[in-house]
Amino acid sequence: MSHRPGRLAEAIKQEVAQMIREELKDPRLGFATVTRVEVSQDLRYAKIFISVLGDEEQQSSSIKALERAAGFVRSELGRRIRLRYTPEIVFKLDQSIAQGSRVLQLLNKVMDGSESDDQS
Repeated sequence: MSHRPGRLAEAIKQEVAQMIREELKDPRLGFATVTRVEVSQDLRYAKIFISVLGDEEQQSSSIKALERAAGFVRSELGRRIRLRYTPEIVFKLDQSIAQGSRVLQLLNKVMDGSESDDQS
């Protein structure tokens, strides 16, 4: 099994994170973070998972802004990472951080409830 897709995914993650931070100036783009990248075995496709701070509307507009910038991002990746083929990129909203936060809130609520029951 090749380690190449994993290495390429990490390189793409670093480059796209830098582009979002420093080069993409779309006002619709909120506080976005690249959480992970999945690259197909043939290195032709890359899914870039983005976590966006804010409500659903902000998340949606940030993903739309990134989709509009996908051509620029792909051409920059081709320039920065020397590959025979630059992968087709797709941006996906990563909900895992929000879900994790929700689970923590629920756990805290359950723990607070059990502590008050013990004191009675």
